[in-house]
Amino acid sequence: MLPTQTALKQAFSGCSAFPSRRDPVAEAPAKRVSKWTARHDLYPVWSAIDDAKNKATKLSDAAVAEFDKASSKAQAKTGQIELYSANFYAACTIGGIMACGLTHTAVTPLDLVKCRRQVDSKMYTGNFQAWGKIFRAEGFRGVFTGWGPTFWGYSIQGGLKYGGYEFFKKFYGDLVGEENFYKYKTAIYLAGSASAEFIADLGLCPLEAVKVRMQTTIPPFAKTTLGGITTVTGKEGFAGLYKGLYPLWGRQIPYTMMKFASFETIVEMIYNYLPGQKSDYGKGAQTAVSFTGGYAAGILCAIVSHPADVMVSKLNASRLPGEAFGAATSRIYKDIGFGGLWNGLPVRIVMIGTLTGLQWMIYDYFKIFMGLPTTGGAPPPQEAK
Repeated sequence: MLPTQTALKQAFSGCSAFPSRRDPVAEAPAKRVSKWTARHDLYPVWSAIDDAKNKATKLSDAAVAEFDKASSKAQAKTGQIELYSANFYAACTIGGIMACGLTHTAVTPLDLVKCRRQVDSKMYTGNFQAWGKIFRAEGFRGVFTGWGPTFWGYSIQGGLKYGGYEFFKKFYGDLVGEENFYKYKTAIYLAGSASAEFIADLGLCPLEAVKVRMQTTIPPFAKTTLGGITTVTGKEGFAGLYKGLYPLWGRQIPYTMMKFASFETIVEMIYNYLPGQKSDYGKGAQTAVSFTGGYAAGILCAIVSHPADVMVSKLNASRLPGEAFGAATSRIYKDIGFGGLWNGLPVRIVMIGTLTGLQWMIYDYFKIFMGLPTTGGAPPPQEAK
């Protein structure tokens, strides 16, 4: 019989000297609000956070919808890609190009400081001091010195490495037989990754030589990738681009063996720990597992391959013309000692851990985009009933 607060507000809008209060019972009789429920209008920051969360959710949903739409179009053009077919290996190669080329280029500033500190440990006292000094002397472009050969070299290497790994994993798996694959899976991962990296380094080596020289000479001996290749071949011939091949193999092959074998093992352990099967998880969860497994594998990779990485930098930067590989290695080791082989390790752990995690995330997300399963450990064989 008495008017509600809402009715009074509508009748005397703008005339009341008292703040109006909403009547939850009158406005939503089917949903009674507890008197203990906090009022959002009293907490504007809370409301702003909720608005931001809602907007982020909408953007995320829109991004997922666009991804699914683009994925459907790509799969419609390529058709259903059969596992271990030529199209499958081509897709894995493209995924490897994207994974390695983009990530290595993004961390060029870290790589620049790492290489210079490996050649001269007294050049900088820390990363931020190094970037500040380089920026003041050479500008923003100087911080990204060597990005060109980095992009091209690691794009080639990434395509051959990831595509080659999928091929050799299947090849060695067929040699031992399906029933023995799970039993010898770690050996298969190691052999497959080593074979792929052996070939991939043939494409990486010339551009790695140019990159290291650009980053360790002040000012850089060349401004462009093509200019660097021309300068090296003009002075030392084509062989000058490959004088760091042996130490590159010594760095990259153990690195890749650890990268792939430990990743497969860690991912399998994660899915064994989680409830349900791998297929029960969506795209986001599977790529999160890929990043986690990749980051952990990257830390192990950095430790295993770091001494060879130091030698690669030293040989490319200071190997004398006509000097034999063994003689150059002995001379450098006498200069730096065992401790010198570990210069720049903390920087490289951060760099390689981040790199490897992002590479596996990009690679597996691209496989999802093309309708392929993500990379992971082999499931145990089914027992016959």
